[in-house]
Amino acid sequence: MPLDHAWLLAHIPHQGSMCLLDRIDSWDAQHIQCSASSHRAPDNPLRAHGRLGVACGIEYAAQAMAAHGALLAAADSAPRAGYLASVRAVELHVARLDDIAADLRVEAERVSGDDNTILYGFSVFAEQELLLNGRAIVVLDAALLDATKPGNTPS
Repeated sequence: MPLDHAWLLAHIPHQGSMCLLDRIDSWDAQHIQCSASSHRAPDNPLRAHGRLGVACGIEYAAQAMAAHGALLAAADSAPRAGYLASVRAVELHVARLDDIAADLRVEAERVSGDDNTILYGFSVFAEQELLLNGRAIVVLDAALLDATKPGNTPS
């Protein structure tokens, strides 16, 4: 059963027009697939100089990862804010998103990780056309990373 925009607003930190996804179409422990139409909106907050470059698709993927984390979190726990620590092997297959008539299909797959650091693979499509893809590392609590250094303890 798809989860709608209202669910996303209640479960990920992105609010207002910055919540770019329309719905979650499917998910399981390793994967999530979302849909979005906001790339066509003239007031999309990521637009610059009257256009929405394809690299902005990374933010769409990051929001899908945030939604996936919220879905996997215990029902009684507060959502954890994650940080996109790095993106790698990003391939951009088109120049921009705002001129794409079809809705976006945003997919993310949890490749590996633990309770604090997660590696995702991601892809953004318009119908069957691959627009961009890559890998991203999400860190849920940066203070825990610092705690691994000698002399540091988590606050």
